[in-house]
Amino acid sequence: MAAIRQIPGISSVIDQYDGVILDLWGVLHDGERAYPGVPDCLDRMNAAGKTLCLLSNAPRRTDGVIAKLTGMGLGRDRYHHVMTSGEATYEALRDRADPWHARLGRRLYHIGPERDTDVYDRLGYSVAATPEEADFVLNTGIVVFGETLADYQPQLDACLRARLPMICANPDLIVMVGPQMVICAGTLAARYEEMGGDVTQHGKPYASVYDRCLSLMGITDKRRILAVGDSLRTDVAGANAAGLDVALVTAGIHQEELGGGAWGESVDAAKLQAVADAAGHTPTYAVPSLRW
Repeated sequence: MAAIRQIPGISSVIDQYDGVILDLWGVLHDGERAYPGVPDCLDRMNAAGKTLCLLSNAPRRTDGVIAKLTGMGLGRDRYHHVMTSGEATYEALRDRADPWHARLGRRLYHIGPERDTDVYDRLGYSVAATPEEADFVLNTGIVVFGETLADYQPQLDACLRARLPMICANPDLIVMVGPQMVICAGTLAARYEEMGGDVTQHGKPYASVYDRCLSLMGITDKRRILAVGDSLRTDVAGANAAGLDVALVTAGIHQEELGGGAWGESVDAAKLQAVADAAGHTPTYAVPSLRW
């Protein structure tokens, strides 16, 4: 297996690609503000004629994500396309095109904050007050940053007693919000599966969401697309499965695991390789942060 190539910035390899699929949290921003160097990097990739598609495991539709990015100074003129796990969830609930979704009832129990209701609004579903009154559970994550899996165990127990299938609208286990590590819907979904619950997830690393990105970008040659993300489990695994080159941002959720020092510094090559080997997902490149 070839060693993971560490690069100082995207400019080192960008000439090999026509388009870039970019993760959001941990790559473009920390949930509160854009990382240093990100606006400049986006502008330079645009100036170089690259097609940019943002791909997030945010459990909400694209309009909300666009608005949040704009508030961080990352306006709509800095990228071309957006796809989210929330948008994929909305489409699955709307179309019910496969047997798993087709057999769902019309009453859902929502685990998650009010801001995520756009993934089912105006689709004709009713919202049940308790799991006992529902046909399935829609899991978009925790309500308040800092809550733990234990805080949600009673709801998961009630859903399992009611034998509710679960849709997870964000496969991420954790995310960085500023300096704070926060659990995501994927952590609740993993626990529900451990308990014996039936779970379907939308977003990275699943192939369907990459297919949507490729369709939006209009680039048929996968060799000409680079993915960039900070998670081995979702970003790198998804890109590996989709046949795309991928750059791992080492200042993201794996920073401590990789022994990173200050934000944006390079990491030890041996440790990087060991962590990737342990995960079973191998990035093509490693870059300290998204910068030109």
